[in-house]
Amino acid sequence: MKKSRGALVLILCLALLVCTSIFGMKIIKGTAASTTSSGDAMKLGLGLDLAGGVSITYEVVGETPTAEQLSDTVYKLQQRVTTASDGSITEAQVYSEGGNRITVDIPGGSSALFEELEKPGKLEFRDANGETQFTGDDIANASATTQQNQTTGAVENIVVLTLTEEAAERFYTFTSAHVGEVLAIYYNDEELSAPTIKAAISGGEAVISGMEDKKAAENLASFIRIGTIDLELKELRSQEVSATLGGSALSNSIKAAGIGLLLVMLFMIVMYLVPGFAAAVGLAIYTGLTMLALKAFGITLTLPGIAGIILSMGMAVDANVVVFARIREEIASGKSVITSMKSGYKKALSAVLDGNITTLIAAVVLGVFGSGTVKGFAYTFGIGIVVSMFTALVVVKFLMQALYALGLQDAKFYGQQKERKTIDFLSKKYIFIAIAVLVIAIAGIVMGINRGNGNRELNYSLDFVGGTSITADFGKDYTQEEIENTIVPVITDVIGKSAVQSQRVSGTNEIVLKTNMLTEDQRQAVKSAIIEKLNVDPATIEFETISEIVSSEMRSDALKAVAIALVLMLIYIWFRFKDFRFSASAILALVHDVLIVLASYAIVRVAVGNTFIAVMLTIVGYSINATIVIFDRIRENLAGSKSRDPERLAEIVNRSITQTLSRSINTSLTTFIMVFFLFIMGVTSIREFALPLMVGIVAGAYSSVCLTGALWYLMKAKKNN
Repeated sequence: MKKSRGALVLILCLALLVCTSIFGMKIIKGTAASTTSSGDAMKLGLGLDLAGGVSITYEVVGETPTAEQLSDTVYKLQQRVTTASDGSITEAQVYSEGGNRITVDIPGGSSALFEELEKPGKLEFRDANGETQFTGDDIANASATTQQNQTTGAVENIVVLTLTEEAAERFYTFTSAHVGEVLAIYYNDEELSAPTIKAAISGGEAVISGMEDKKAAENLASFIRIGTIDLELKELRSQEVSATLGGSALSNSIKAAGIGLLLVMLFMIVMYLVPGFAAAVGLAIYTGLTMLALKAFGITLTLPGIAGIILSMGMAVDANVVVFARIREEIASGKSVITSMKSGYKKALSAVLDGNITTLIAAVVLGVFGSGTVKGFAYTFGIGIVVSMFTALVVVKFLMQALYALGLQDAKFYGQQKERKTIDFLSKKYIFIAIAVLVIAIAGIVMGINRGNGNRELNYSLDFVGGTSITADFGKDYTQEEIENTIVPVITDVIGKSAVQSQRVSGTNEIVLKTNMLTEDQRQAVKSAIIEKLNVDPATIEFETISEIVSSEMRSDALKAVAIALVLMLIYIWFRFKDFRFSASAILALVHDVLIVLASYAIVRVAVGNTFIAVMLTIVGYSINATIVIFDRIRENLAGSKSRDPERLAEIVNRSITQTLSRSINTSLTTFIMVFFLFIMGVTSIREFALPLMVGIVAGAYSSVCLTGALWYLMKAKKNN
């Protein structure tokens, strides 16, 4: 690169840094300062845990429904409120109260979602004879958008229908036989639209054209998304509620992330000099671009979403560390700095791409098949992966070349890999495996003891098992911090150390407290305690049994999504490395990491709540990336070697792990730093999220360095024998 071109590239990189930083900071400041205002354009939508929203309770009209009917309706409503008619991604929560009520908590109080829920009923697609051919259960999604008319060139409003996998084939068969006929859409026997079938529709996606305007398209899409809900509901009450994590949770999380990011940037500069400076600039650009992308896609940010950002940030650092280590190795071999840069990026590319593509597969699958917080995690994680690949492989690369062209050409500015004696990791392989098995076994014993003492194996919160809601007028407007320090202790003194979630009802002195299921005696004891110690009017106290927020169907969706993701990741690794043993070793390592994190939940009794799934998903994505870096080096060192000698294989594995050891340590350290500051600066719920995440980072580093290579070697050597 010529000096003039280097100057131009540097100016462009700095301009990108300034622009993304300005808009990114505006979004961050707007989000932090305006958590309940919808008028600030430069802010992200925030979930109930970070900003609160509006809670609306519906009552079933008519006879009391069965538990199955109520559960089915809760699940369908949860599926429908995932995406609002304006296209934004929400993190609404739906759960039942008592035997005939359903409550929907919506972040920010989206009026569009309320309009969609006000008329739940029955959606039908009827043929020309009036017979029902399809129902709302056959529709996976509906969205309003635009397209250009192929004949007139005009832009027209349309509704795009996505059918379920099961209905797609039936839809194709029906439309093939009824081209030219009407397939009318009815909602509660009222005709909404009467589109004509113009051609056989395959692929599971259909387009309804002829909409009058954008509003008409959005209204039709809203009704279709609601689909078929068997129970008739009427609104009982609605109220504004505050953030479940407290007002300081968001600001503390932003401060912690900011401090962690600055320390990581400083660490990169100290460790890698000029490349580290380029990486620091890349991380700053990554942060700004990620904020802009989240805003552009209308993502609602929650605590699991923050986990996705932290993980993708760790992967952005990882890509840089892998490349920089390669550059130092090339310089140590006697090559020039510029040649080492080119060769370093070339040799590191496969590891970076394989690691990111594998985790991107997981993000896409979780986004498609998951629900609730799983989707929130998947969206932010997926966006972060794409942005991190761009900054690591494009921005940082060109910035390094520009700095070199402008005079920073001495090898001392880039570092040189010192000769490192190969560490014999495999000689301790059985010890490493025994340690892993022992920790997992201890967790199993602890879970058994918990069960034997009359407790659950894990400390499930009401997110997973349901519980009791306590609503009362406490006589004054408590802050969230005052609630946690004054009111919650009164309740926990009666019921023990069970977790208590609290929300303020805006504009009133009412507070909603949710905890695990209380017996009738416990309810009376709690009532007496808050009357005596907090001077609450007994007439304002109300108890309700509420269902779990993470329903059995949502858990099933999460397990299905994770299973599919693991299978696809296994297939991809198998395809890329041409050896099933690499895939098997990687999956076994993932199982180890998940079990170790599960052990931390069991031993420390951290509450297993809404963030539990996000923690597990974070560990899966983090661990697989670290494993692939080591496997990529084993594959490289094996290239051209036809030796099947176990000693030769052991030497290759040991050398590969040693060569990537600095990467394993540095990436784990930088990611740990980010989460550690969340832990020390966060509120209780955030600490419960950060603690197992730190355990998972350590477990992921351990399995990558100490287990995966050993497992691959044992399977490989066994075959050769």
